[in-house]
Amino acid sequence: MRGLDGRVALVTGAASGIGRAVALRLAAEGCRVGVVDLNLEGAVATAADLGDRGCALQADVSSLPAVRAAVVAAERDLGPIAVLVCCAGWDVVQPFVESAEETWDRVIAVNLRGTIACTRAVLDGMIERKGGSIVNISSDAGRVGSSGEVVYSGAKAGIIGFSKAVAREVARHGIRVNVVCPGPTDTPMMDATRAADPRLGDALVRAIPFRRLARPDEIAAAVAFFASDEAAFVTGQTLSVSGGLTMA
Repeated sequence: MRGLDGRVALVTGAASGIGRAVALRLAAEGCRVGVVDLNLEGAVATAADLGDRGCALQADVSSLPAVRAAVVAAERDLGPIAVLVCCAGWDVVQPFVESAEETWDRVIAVNLRGTIACTRAVLDGMIERKGGSIVNISSDAGRVGSSGEVVYSGAKAGIIGFSKAVAREVARHGIRVNVVCPGPTDTPMMDATRAADPRLGDALVRAIPFRRLARPDEIAAAVAFFASDEAAFVTGQTLSVSGGLTMA
């Protein structure tokens, strides 16, 4: 894809699921990729599949010092970061009135604060170099709300608002910020959801006009577009990749 070959990307949550698919897709497009995850073993496995185009980095994305350290390590090993993709996510599916405050805190920390921290960690370098692309993974839950995922929906909605506001601030520096909102996707997190409530998983599939879950590589394709020069005049935008589940 035009404008990705030779660039350095940092992808969080890349040990599995959408993050792993994004890392593989960007490497296939010619990027060198910093594979970031709290699960170091999984990050190492993903990086191994990238060959000499990847390096594994462990970080809790909710910790700004940890993310800054990962950025330093990635730039030492791979070069200046031109692309950031924030894929790290976490949730527990349950009715809001049954959820615990500790769960709220972790959902917000990983999904929203993690995106904020990672964005902040790369911006100084991107501003200095007068360019870069940030792609944040939200969710259709953040666009329309999702029963059983109330705090998660709020955190993912926050990513959309945060990304639009940052896009306005950094556009003058040649930096683009966009959002991809997956619908239900065949990932380990979805596996956990379906295990907890098989009826919910079946209902989601029936509600999708294509009658199937998204594949992680289908989300990665949208991310690669936003990251590339094919989207050079696109910023502050939100793209739903949901098989038609939401059309508003």
